Amino acid sequence: MSEAAETDSAVYKTLLESTKAIPWKIDWKSMTFAYIGPQIESLLGWSQASWVSAEDWAARMHPEDRDRVVGFCVSQSQNGVDHEADYRALTAAGDYVWIRDVVHVVRDDNGEVESLIGFMFDISERKKTEEQLLTLQKQLEEYSYQDGLTGVANRRMFDRVLASEWANAQRSQQPLSLILLDIDHFKQYNDHYGHIQGDDCLKSVGQALTRAASRPRDFVGRFGGEEFVLVLPETDEAAARHIAERCRQQVRQQRILHERSAVSSLLTISLGVGTMVPGAEDRALDFLNVVDKLLYQAKQRGRDRLEMARMTTQSPGDDTVDARA
Repeated sequence: MSEAAETDSAVYKTLLESTKAIPWKIDWKSMTFAYIGPQIESLLGWSQASWVSAEDWAARMHPEDRDRVVGFCVSQSQNGVDHEADYRALTAAGDYVWIRDVVHVVRDDNGEVESLIGFMFDISERKKTEEQLLTLQKQLEEYSYQDGLTGVANRRMFDRVLASEWANAQRSQQPLSLILLDIDHFKQYNDHYGHIQGDDCLKSVGQALTRAASRPRDFVGRFGGEEFVLVLPETDEAAARHIAERCRQQVRQQRILHERSAVSSLLTISLGVGTMVPGAEDRALDFLNVVDKLLYQAKQRGRDRLEMARMTTQSPGDDTVDARA
């Protein structure tokens, strides 16, 4: 090698070893490291001399990543395709560091794979940021389906749950029950006690309803204003009545004073309760409208009560029900 070539080689080596990226080269036939940069020791704690073969690389990979990454890299290399892979690399201290390996496949004059050269990058901070963003995204998604005041689900989530449970009930031919309820004379409550105490009242009612509907698939949401809704999958008429009465009891047990109520000195609720095994042509919106009318009847008939109906398969717009108080 000429003096100029030796100088150039020394310069390139200095440049490679002064970067944070870790350069490496593997001979394809022997699957041994021809070179790995000294930066590997400061990053992972393993000495340069300990990187002998591709087996050392694979063994120092998180078990959950190993099969996927090794299989991918071998396949891409055999096909002569440049590639990159992210994985967790084991440190000498027993921890893991996220690595991105960027690989270039070198071919000989006959087009056969001769070697692999590449760079390892420490992407731990990037992965940490990505995980934080995913967590934040999940939280934002949860918040988008949660009523910000009461903590129960919001109307948007109710629409999704009702559609899903309606479809389930149509397939399984199991009864689905729905409860719509309204806080009696809530406007007068707000006018008398103020909106801050009114907000506290709504929170308390939301908590009471959550205690009343405690099965895993029972759904409690705020329908809007002082109205709440419960979706009760696989719940027949008798069970729905029981849960509705429990809602009234739980609210009563809060003992929230309501001096301006024409019904009671304590806060009360009115409820519409419907049960149905939906047929293929039935619509959830029609069911919801019927239950809403039952709630209206409960308020018209004196409040602090529930009105129930068991509905049979009906045509859209047919509100005929078997109703009872």
